[in-house]
Amino acid sequence: MLQYPRSLLFNIQMYVVMVLMALVYTPLTLIHRPMAFHATRSYCRYVRWSAAWMVGLRSEIRGQVPQGECLIASKHQSFFDILMIVSAVPRPKFIMKAELRFVPIVGWYAKWIGCVPVDRGKRGRAIAAMKEQVEAGRASPGQLIIYPQGTRVAPDAKLPYKVGSAILYAQLEQDCIPAATNVGMFWPRAGVLRKPGLAVVEFLPAIPPGRAQADFMRELEEVVETASERLMAEAGHRPASRNSP
Repeated sequence: MLQYPRSLLFNIQMYVVMVLMALVYTPLTLIHRPMAFHATRSYCRYVRWSAAWMVGLRSEIRGQVPQGECLIASKHQSFFDILMIVSAVPRPKFIMKAELRFVPIVGWYAKWIGCVPVDRGKRGRAIAAMKEQVEAGRASPGQLIIYPQGTRVAPDAKLPYKVGSAILYAQLEQDCIPAATNVGMFWPRAGVLRKPGLAVVEFLPAIPPGRAQADFMRELEEVVETASERLMAEAGHRPASRNSP
């Protein structure tokens, strides 16, 4: 089976290119901070391109790509959906787990583009700190991305939607753009193998500001899960019933 060694080679070169691009872009970014957005977008587009010809994993962005300030609440299945979103939106900044601050290159650029680290083990303090940092970051406009389930979720796995997305939705008073994906069908949350196919991230119609928290959470989960199941079905998967145990 050639797909495994091809996947291994793809994974290795992906990180080699990350280091090489960091050597070029980091000095420029230290001089002119907005270069961080150009660097991250260029790298993510490169990975999408190399995935297509090295392992047969094509990728497609659907829907209207957000351009102005908004909250993006996206399904998260693997590292690849992060790369796809960053490759598409002009000024992405993520709610991310705090440990990533200490990862070389990734942590540097996350800081430079305005990502907000959150300590997931300290829920009350984490939410308060998140709100403070998000408020401080409003001086730098962009698209704030949160994963409502808080982590990568494999296809068919069922994890609850957490309240953090609703708190930010109320705080920002901006449109929330739901986003669905099927990337976990081809790029699992763990392991080396990358499968050929068409990975999709789809931006869905905006949820306007002003919804009550419970209504927002219900609508967000419904539209994201329904669209993600549709995208996975397109890829040949038949998702289990959401009501099944």
